Amino acid sequence: MKYASVIAAASLMLVGAAEAAEKKVIVWVPNGASDFWKLAEAGMHKAQKELPNVDLQWKYPERADAAIQQRLMEDLVAAGAAAIAVSPLNPKTQAEAFNKIGAQVPLFTFDSDAADAKRVFYIGSSNVDLGKNAGEVAVKALPNGAKCMGFVGNTGADNARERIEGFKAVAGAKNIELVDVRTDDHDQARARANVDDTLVAHPEINCMVGFYSYNPPKIYESLRDNRKLGKITVIAFDEDPITLGAVKDGSFAGTVVQQPYEWAYQGSKLFAAYLSGDKSVVPAKGIAIIPGKIISKDNVDAFKADLQAKLTN
Repeated sequence: MKYASVIAAASLMLVGAAEAAEKKVIVWVPNGASDFWKLAEAGMHKAQKELPNVDLQWKYPERADAAIQQRLMEDLVAAGAAAIAVSPLNPKTQAEAFNKIGAQVPLFTFDSDAADAKRVFYIGSSNVDLGKNAGEVAVKALPNGAKCMGFVGNTGADNARERIEGFKAVAGAKNIELVDVRTDDHDQARARANVDDTLVAHPEINCMVGFYSYNPPKIYESLRDNRKLGKITVIAFDEDPITLGAVKDGSFAGTVVQQPYEWAYQGSKLFAAYLSGDKSVVPAKGIAIIPGKIISKDNVDAFKADLQAKLTN
């Protein structure tokens, strides 16, 4: 109750200030606090400089909990938000709750979709395509085929399932077998233990794939401590500093990154146009895909420089 009151008060204060200035408020609500979102916030701030007639805000739920995320959105709507963009924590179970929000204000999704809910459209990555990108990295690094072990938080999550599907579609066609995928339920210690256990129980494995951002660093730690760096090909996801360092020194074959900066920059401009009455900005099938990128030893320095520039501008 105390938490809900604090959120309500903060929402009223933030949205109310914008209303006083007669600006429509668009609020981005991610799935929880994470360094991953720093780039998205930076993209939103860039868009704000180009959108003087709207107020763009970024509001984190107290923790990654669907009920808390929903209460935050309800408080924002009550405080006068004109539109909300949300990264759903559990799209399948949140559809009804999202419909209540979508019935009051335009609701957009990003990062993870909720296609069954009353959202206007989704902007973000195609996780199947990201998986295919990872497959391309594997094919280039392993021309003679391989046996790979995958590591991820939860194979039941849509983004994990789709990345695995995409990886298999490309790599499997070139004799690169994903033997199994070990889950860790987002437990960092377990993520590391899964790699250690694989090294002992599966000596035939000569390729590892870290499907979530924290998996590649745990793979790196285990291979380093077991003196296996460079002996097992690693394909990564996202831009953790350890991951980028491993790509730079050749310990990893490459990493597939998303573009949260562009999600928020382009998304903010599209949302503002929609609020102004321009419905032509709604993409075909309600999905706007911002492609991922493959980062290799050849372009990692340029990528890191661009990353830093976006975070500091």
